[in-house]
Amino acid sequence: MHDFNLHAPEGANRKKRIIGRGQGSGRGTTAGKGNKGQKARSGGKTYLGFEGGQMPLYRRIAQRGFSNYPFKKSYQVINVDALEKRFEDGETVDPASLINKGLAKGSVPVKVLGNGVLKKKLTVKSLLLSVSAKEKIEKAGGTVLTAEAKQ
Repeated sequence: MHDFNLHAPEGANRKKRIIGRGQGSGRGTTAGKGNKGQKARSGGKTYLGFEGGQMPLYRRIAQRGFSNYPFKKSYQVINVDALEKRFEDGETVDPASLINKGLAKGSVPVKVLGNGVLKKKLTVKSLLLSVSAKEKIEKAGGTVLTAEAKQ
């Protein structure tokens, strides 16, 4: 016997029960599906909430209210202090440079917020900015190009 001969404990692996293979198998005829009916047929499934043809509860109850979830706009948030840490003086900040520095992912638009202190001159291109972020960038001597300042 070796230490590396691993095996499952007794009773852990059981043989798969095969149904619908004749009377001698012990699981023949109706194959555990009972007698007749939709659920005994092949492909005879019903959907979740099905009530036998009666109008289901989720359709009987009136729909009320409105959800804005499908129309929600989401942004990746980057603060000014992250720009201070990752970018050198005089560099350009745009979506491609943020992805290269590991601050953003490419699929979701980026918005820069004004949390933190910025002392480096940065050129910010084609990003959404909060008003405070725009003020801090311009106060540090940087420039903001083709971006909308939003609250």
